[in-house]
Amino acid sequence: MTTFSDRVEQVSISGIREVFEAASEDAINLGIGQPDFPTPEHARQAAVEAIEAGEADAYTSNKGTRELREAIATKYDRDYGLEVDPGHVIATSGGSEALHLALEAHVDPGEEVIFPDPGFVSYDALTKIAGGTPKPVPLRDDLTLDPATVEEAITDETAAFVVNSPANPTGAVQSETDMREFARIADEHDVLCLSDEVYERIVFEGEHRSPMEFSETDNVVVVSACSKTYSMTGWRLGWVTASNRRIERMLRVHQYGQACASAPAQFAAEAALTGPQEPVEEMVDAFEERRDVVLDGLEDAGLEVPTPEGAFYVMPKVPEGWCDAVLEREVVVVPGEAFGSNGEGYARLSYATGMEELKEALEVIDDATRAVR
Repeated sequence: MTTFSDRVEQVSISGIREVFEAASEDAINLGIGQPDFPTPEHARQAAVEAIEAGEADAYTSNKGTRELREAIATKYDRDYGLEVDPGHVIATSGGSEALHLALEAHVDPGEEVIFPDPGFVSYDALTKIAGGTPKPVPLRDDLTLDPATVEEAITDETAAFVVNSPANPTGAVQSETDMREFARIADEHDVLCLSDEVYERIVFEGEHRSPMEFSETDNVVVVSACSKTYSMTGWRLGWVTASNRRIERMLRVHQYGQACASAPAQFAAEAALTGPQEPVEEMVDAFEERRDVVLDGLEDAGLEVPTPEGAFYVMPKVPEGWCDAVLEREVVVVPGEAFGSNGEGYARLSYATGMEELKEALEVIDDATRAVR
C-alpha cells in the first residue's frame, strides 16, 4: 500500500490559491500579489539577447552566474552599505525556494520555527516540510512583529525565527529599532534570524532596514527576490545571502533539488539590478497612490484598517460574513485566517491592480459592508 510522508500530509493547499482558483474569470482580483506592471524593458531585452546569443542554453554555476551574484552584492553595498561576498549568494527559483533552502538547512525534526501570525503562508508549510514545529506568535495592534514577543517565545528547541518587512499580508514595515533588536536576539540566543526582504524596495514611509546590518555574528540569513521589486514574478528569480558556512549547507539542498536557477532569468535579473531604477520608483509611487485611495475607501465603508507602510497589501478588520459577501459580489479578497489563526476577523486585499478596478472594487466593498452590518 502506497503511503505519503507525514510532513506532506500536514500541509494543505494555500488559502490564497484556493480563493484565486475558485473565483470567476470576470471577478476583480484583489487576492493575488502580482504587480500589474511589465518587467522593465532592459531586463527583458537582456534575457532575449542572452537566448539569441546561446548564452542561456546551459547550466550556470549552482550558485548562479558570477555576474548576477556580483550585481546582488553591489546592491547590498549601494542600499545598506553592507559588504557581501558574491560567493555568499545563491540565486534561487524565486524567494520561495530561498526560504525553503534556509529552513531545510537549519531546522532538525521537532525544532521550533517562530514566525508572525498573521504571516506569509509559506512559513508554516515550509517549517512542516522541513520536519520542524511551527510556532506562530501574535503581532502588535499596528500589525508589526514585537521583538519582545519573539524573545519570550524562544526555548531550547528553537532553531530560527522569521522576520518579514515589508510584510505580507499586512504591509507593515519594521522600525530600525526593531531590526536592531532582532539582530541582538539572534546573536544572544544563538538562533537563526531568517529575514524575508522580498518587498524591500516597496516602502512608502520610513525606510527598510535589514537585521543583517546590525548582527555581530553570522546568525542572520536574508532572502530576497526580483519578483515584486521589478515585477518579475513569472521569471522565478530570487536569492539567499548568508555566511560561507551557511551558504555551503543551503547549496547542498539547492544543487540536488534545483541545480541552478533559470539561466535566462539570471540574465534578466542582472540587468534589472544594474540598470535604470526609474521603473521601480514609478511603480512604488503608483502603489502609494493606490494605497491612499484604498485606505480612504475602506475607512469610508466604516472599516478599521492599520495604515500599511510598504508592500502592496492592506489588512482591514472586517465583520463576520464580510469576505463571503465581497466574494459573492465578484471581488476576490483573502480571509485573514488563511495567514494564521490570529488573522481571523481580518481580510487581506492587494492593490497591485489598476486604479479603475480598485475604485470599482471599493464600491462593491462598501455595498457588501452595509449588507453584513
